[in-house]
Amino acid sequence: MAKAKLHVKKGDQVVVLTGKDKGKKGRILEAYPTEQRVLIEGVNIVKRHTKPNATNQQGGIIEKEAPIHVSNVAIVDPKTGGATRIGKKILNDGTKVRYAKKSGETLDK
Repeated sequence: MAKAKLHVKKGDQVVVLTGKDKGKKGRILEAYPTEQRVLIEGVNIVKRHTKPNATNQQGGIIEKEAPIHVSNVAIVDPKTGGATRIGKKILNDGTKVRYAKKSGETLDK
């Protein structure tokens, strides 16, 4: 099986395109390439009922983020703030960078 690749990576600012959180923006906390999913800050909040344990003495209902499929997110354009696709190009000094297709701004510093 070929190595799974995502069009986004940890730390990217993304916008949700579909689903109950459509339009929300957030930063990618974790990426799961084999499952084709990403965990986004403040998006797809679910409630988990937990028993009291050593880390959580109280127990109860905890709200946390759940992973969302990578096809439902797009990179936020640094110039316009909207959704954009990304491309890759090689700069004159030989470094390979990702850039926003809408504005042409580079995403990698």
